[in-house]
Parts: sequence; C-alpha cells; structure tokens
Amino acid sequence: MHGQQQSRAEIIGEGARRIRQLNLFSDVFMSTALRDKGASEYVLRRILGREDLELTNVVTQWRLPNLTSKDAVLDVFAEQGREALFNLEDQRSDTVNHAKRTRYYGAMIDKSSLDKGEEYDKLPDVYIVYISETDIWKAGRTVYLVEQRFQGTDIRYENGIHTIYVNAEVDDGSEAARMMRYFKTADPGDMSQGELSERVRYLKSEKGEAEMCRVSEWIYDQGKLAGEAEGVLAEKRATAERLCGQGWPEAEIAVIVNAGIDQVREWVNTAASA
Repeated sequence: MHGQQQSRAEIIGEGARRIRQLNLFSDVFMSTALRDKGASEYVLRRILGREDLELTNVVTQWRLPNLTSKDAVLDVFAEQGREALFNLEDQRSDTVNHAKRTRYYGAMIDKSSLDKGEEYDKLPDVYIVYISETDIWKAGRTVYLVEQRFQGTDIRYENGIHTIYVNAEVDDGSEAARMMRYFKTADPGDMSQGELSERVRYLKSEKGEAEMCRVSEWIYDQGKLAGEAEGVLAEKRATAERLCGQGWPEAEIAVIVNAGIDQVREWVNTAASA
C-alpha cells in the first residue's frame, strides 16, 4: 500500500513540475493562473480597455452540463455581479469552427444565467474572449471585436453578446499585444504584466508548488494521468484519445501523458480513422 501511495505522489509531483513549465497558451496553466481574481481582472482590462472593471467571482474549468446535447467546459468564467459575465477561452487548435464554438458557449452561458420566470431584460451582458496563438481571421489585427449591424445601415444590433478575438501572432504595439507576448513565455522573471506577472511568478516558485500539486492531483483523479499511474502504454493511449475527444491540443496531451507529440498524433489519427 505504501508503495502505491508513493507512486501516486511521485506521479502527481512530476505532473505539477511539467505543468509549471507550460505557458499561458496551455488550458491547464492559464486556468490555474486566472483562477486568481486580480490576474483575471488584469487580462480583461487590457483586452477590453476597461481599467475600472472589477470582478465579483472567478471559476475555472466550469462544466455546463446538458442532458440532451454537448456539454461546455469553460476555461475561465468570471462575473461582474449581475451586470456582465465573462468567458475566456484558450484555443490552440486550428481544426475547430471558432465562430460556432463561441456561439455555442454564449448560448450555454445564457441558458445558465436566467432563472425560470425571469424576464429577458434580466439577462446580463456576456463577453466571450477567445485567445489564440495565431491570427485566425488573417486581417493583421491583435484584437478583433465582433460588431453586428443592420445590413445597409450604421445601426448597431445590440443583444448583449460581445465576442472578442485576441491573438499572439500580430504585434500592433498595443497593451493587448504586449500581454500576448507575455502569454507565449510566462516568464516568472518578467514582471511587466502587473497582477498577471505576480500570479505566474507565484505559481512557478516554490511557494506555488502546493497549488500546482493540487492541479496535478485533480488531473490525476480525473483519469488524465492514468497512463502514468499504471506505466502501461495502452493506458497512455486511452488517456490521449479521451483528452483529444474533449478538445485538448496534441502538444498539451503529450505533456500530460508524458509521451512524444508524434506518438500522440499517431494515436489520435488512428482513433479518428477507426
């Protein structure tokens, strides 16, 4: 029994060390960093240009279940009282229909935020902030704010849904672009990004080791490190296929199951063609 416990502890510790090496384009590390309210406020203020933004609550990896259709798991979900809700999504895969994904997530948030019998004007504004490494829309901008207008007019159509795309590929010299450069490194020695830098520095220091171990333990208990727990290649493959089915990027799966990315890609492609 003692040996099994020690093995589990070693696995969790190794998982924590690998997670700490990731940058902010990792779902796992970004969710852990932005669980801190100050860090989330910092990111949203830079992207939205709202220095007065104050959040009342932040949760990460929040699952919105649906009995008859696909669940949604939000990387970061934040609230500004009853006024506004914010969803920050970290996207690395180019195989996703980005526009329809943001549409679905917005619909799921709406569904969860209006109680039975309430009037529609009680719906809070929803901000979907979609962060990617590449310039998805290829128009050379760091930040894309989606606007809806009536065709042939300058009249805006306001329904309370705000979709913002942010990428790290285009550097237009803005505060958002500087923050995206930091997302790519998550360098604990770089303190240029206020509360976000403070949070990352903490997580990558010895002081943050306990919190990173809790994250690793959560992944382990969810079965995402089952392959390493058993030390069996078949278990690693099953874990990789399961994570892929949940939309995890191949590079991140490789880190979690401790396998080469070529091996992970082979497992995923084989499963897809089966």
